[in-house]
Amino acid sequence: MKLVIISGRSGSGKSSALHALEDEGFYCVDNLPASMLSLLPQTLKSSHHEPPTMAVSIDVRNLPGALENFGELIVELKQQSVECQVLYLDAGCENIMKRYSATRRKHPLSDDNISLLEAIELEKELMAPVLAEANIHIDTSHMSVHEIRERVREQVCGDTSKSMTLMFQSFGFKYGVPSDADFIFDVRCLPNPFWVESLRAHTGLETPVIDFLKNEGDVVAMLDDVSQFVEKWIPKFESGQRSYMTVAIGCTGGQHRSVYICKTLGDLFSDKLGQVQVRHRELPE
Repeated sequence: MKLVIISGRSGSGKSSALHALEDEGFYCVDNLPASMLSLLPQTLKSSHHEPPTMAVSIDVRNLPGALENFGELIVELKQQSVECQVLYLDAGCENIMKRYSATRRKHPLSDDNISLLEAIELEKELMAPVLAEANIHIDTSHMSVHEIRERVREQVCGDTSKSMTLMFQSFGFKYGVPSDADFIFDVRCLPNPFWVESLRAHTGLETPVIDFLKNEGDVVAMLDDVSQFVEKWIPKFESGQRSYMTVAIGCTGGQHRSVYICKTLGDLFSDKLGQVQVRHRELPE
C-alpha cells in the first residue's frame, strides 16, 4: 500500500494538492484525524477493494496534542509495510495572510483573542512534528493554484523510475529565498548585466546576456564549482532514497545571472542524468 500524507499550514494549498492527486486516481480523504493513520492498513485490507494508492490530508484541525507523536505514527505505518510519503506545503506569513484576506475565510486557530497573524505563527509551532517527518517540502508562496497542482503531480507521480529528479531553480534575493531548496548558491558576486544598458531589458535566456556572461571568467569558474559540487553529492542523496533534489541559484532580481546559470546547469545535467527540471521563479511563464 502506498500512502501520501499531505500536510502544512492553512492557506498553503493543501486542498489543491489533494485535488491534484485525486485527479491522478488516488483514493483521497480530507482532514483525517491523525490517530486514525495506523488503522488505515487494516481497514483497507478488510474492505473488498483496496486502492493501490491513497492520499490523506492532515492539518491543525486535529484534536489538541494529536500531532505531537506524529513521528511515532509514521513508524507504525512503516512497520505495517506501508510505503509512506509525507508532503508538507508552506508559504510565507505575508502570503498566507493575503490569501485569507482574498478568500475572507476564518483561520482554524483564530478567535476573538487570537489575531490572524498570531494564529499563523501558532500553527507553525503546532505543525513542527509533521514538518520534521516530511519527505517533500514545497514553498507555495509564489505559486498559483495551477502551479501547486502541477508541482505536486511532478513530485508525487511524475517519475516512476528509481532515479532522482534534480531541479535547478533561479530566484531573486530581493523577493525572498525559496524555503524548499536543498542547496542555495548566491551568484550576486558575478558581473551583473543589469548595469549594461543594452542588456538590462533582456534575461539570462536571451542571446545578448548569454554571450556577455559566458565570456566572464568568474561566471565560468562559478559554473564549474557548482556543477562539481552537485555531481559529487547527487549519489549521496539518491542512496538516501531521495526522489527529488532542488538546487536554487539566486541573484539580485532573478532575471540575468541566476537564470543563465540555472539554464546552463540544467542543460549540462540533462545529458548526464535525464531527470532534470529547470524553473525560473521570477520570469513569467
